[in-house]
Amino acid sequence: MLIVTAGTPTCGGRGVRAVLHALGYRPLLLADCGVAGVHRLLASADELADADAVVVVAGMEGALASLVGGITPAPVVAVPTSVGYAPPGRGDRPARHALLVCLGLSVVGIDNGFGAACAVARILA
Repeated sequence: MLIVTAGTPTCGGRGVRAVLHALGYRPLLLADCGVAGVHRLLASADELADADAVVVVAGMEGALASLVGGITPAPVVAVPTSVGYAPPGRGDRPARHALLVCLGLSVVGIDNGFGAACAVARILA
């Protein structure tokens, strides 16, 4: 299981990881893998290929989750965060549009790392 964050682990990834640890999982954290530094994500292509599930914590524009959803065969749960490159005011609209067109990708509410961890645990159970 992987947790991929666009920025530092404190941008939502830490909460997901804590909940998954409490549920008995030991996810690998890939931090600072946003689309602006996509080479860092692609350097972990083997981990993405081998993952049984992936949680992506990134901005509301949905770019990183969409990219990860296209790379890995594993189920992906996206956690849009309240920080990112989405336009102010209607930040949820780009996330809905970008994330909902990816097959095999689930989306939880903005900043809902707890819900993402619970969804992944149910997927893997």
